[in-house]
Amino acid sequence: MPMINLSPQMNLILIATAGVLLLLLVISFLSRPRVFTQYLEHMTGIKLAPRDVARVFKSRGKAGVRDMFLELIIREDLKDGPRITPDSKPDLEILTPDQKR
Repeated sequence: MPMINLSPQMNLILIATAGVLLLLLVISFLSRPRVFTQYLEHMTGIKLAPRDVARVFKSRGKAGVRDMFLELIIREDLKDGPRITPDSKPDLEILTPDQKR
């Protein structure tokens, strides 16, 4: 089975294309912490430095970043609303029909 002979110009185009795709892949991996922190700030108002996310990911992996995210969300939620304990009176307002409100 003969190999495909490509011209030097075609070889250069293929190598350049592979290089550009590799560069895009590296950039996408390096920008993940920044994109995560922008998303977090936009959706929740929590500001976080990308280097902190990268540090947690490096030390504890994906699960560590997830735990950090949940901890921040819970902390932010506790700041805004009332503390709910097992002894708290249940909020039944969402269960009542619109007519009775």
